[in-house]
Amino acid sequence: MENKEFSKKLEVRTKAFAIRIIKLSTTLPNTVEAKIVRNQLTKAGTSIGANYREANRSRSRADFKNKIKICESEASETAYWLEISIDMKWSETNELESTLKESNELLAIFTSIGKNLNL
Repeated sequence: MENKEFSKKLEVRTKAFAIRIIKLSTTLPNTVEAKIVRNQLTKAGTSIGANYREANRSRSRADFKNKIKICESEASETAYWLEISIDMKWSETNELESTLKESNELLAIFTSIGKNLNL
């Protein structure tokens, strides 16, 4: 697969992930604590795709790498909030675990992209 094709597919995947996160966040309870987690989860989970789109329109390799590192960080944070939600049993476990798996896969992809960039 060419880089351009890979980039486009990853943009589509991260956008779909953002939508999934938004839908999942609506299933969390309306407690004060869950609202805090919902906000953090939604911010981190939707930021992955937004930052990746920006990375693909970066002005330099250094700018691209910086934005990829942000994607990596946001994917890691998303996984953290999903783990909290699983441990708290705040939503359907299968959906949370499936979303956590996708978050970890995205984290692995962005970690790999970041490591393969030589500046």
